Amino acid sequence: MSTPLMRRILVAAGQAPSVHNTQPWRFRFVGEEFVELFADRDRQLQAGDPRGRSLLVSCGAALFNMRVALRAACRRPVIWLLPSPEAEPDLLAAVRIGVPAPRSAEHRELYDRIPLRRTNREPFDGRPVPAAVLAELRAAAAKEGAGLVLPGRRGTADLLDYAAIAEEELAADPGYRAELAAWTGRDGLPSYVHGPHAVGDVDPIRDFGHRTREARFEAHPQLAVLTTPGDGPLDWLCAGQALQRMLLTATGHGVSASFLNQALDLRDMRRRGDPRHRRGHPQMIIRLGYGPAVPRAPRRPLTELEPCLV
Repeated sequence: MSTPLMRRILVAAGQAPSVHNTQPWRFRFVGEEFVELFADRDRQLQAGDPRGRSLLVSCGAALFNMRVALRAACRRPVIWLLPSPEAEPDLLAAVRIGVPAPRSAEHRELYDRIPLRRTNREPFDGRPVPAAVLAELRAAAAKEGAGLVLPGRRGTADLLDYAAIAEEELAADPGYRAELAAWTGRDGLPSYVHGPHAVGDVDPIRDFGHRTREARFEAHPQLAVLTTPGDGPLDWLCAGQALQRMLLTATGHGVSASFLNQALDLRDMRRRGDPRHRRGHPQMIIRLGYGPAVPRAPRRPLTELEPCLV
């Protein structure tokens, strides 16, 4: 039987963002002292994510929520990333629940924002995110060892072009199309979270193939690129934690977010490594702005997340 603290950890972790809402994680409690985070390979995108990069970014976001849940419960977590890569390659993190520790206002606020965060694929109202808020988002990413690059108008236009070109190439791949169809139903991304079809030249969201409405999006989307120093499993877990800290910080300012990762997905599908960039390896391309209230995509029941207690 799970304790209230265990349930708190599972509920918080299960509300993290994930690629196509696959929620590719499982957890194992070792007594009441440790909780282990595993990759759920049955929910990996075999066509779209053959390296497992997006899976580990997703699991990193879940790990950050676990950390916040423990700190909000006045416990100090101790974390080992990839603790047994040879014996248990799917074991991504071992978390010692830790000794009692004071709960800061920051941890309480981050925890309270977990159920409020949404991926918002609706049109934003066009207001720019203030420089002071963007500085907070960059600081949030930096706390987790990641960078947040804020391209200018020209760089943003280039990113939108790359996304559109990648979208066309992805749509031409039968395996990708089949996988996308499998995850845009009831258990992944139902139609009510897909967003509308764009009217005009700017289409700053991914096309999941079920956009029945039409709407005009903001003329000048505001994009950010989350980067890491390297491009391996530890970096991907770092990126996920940085992403979630940044998204929860944005939620506190009423800032909405969605993702525009088609070019990164195409790179992964072709199994191409990312060349080293002066400003880091891009792991997520994020659209920021002020959008309407939107519903949450469905979450897995807790009974699926906790396979066993040992």
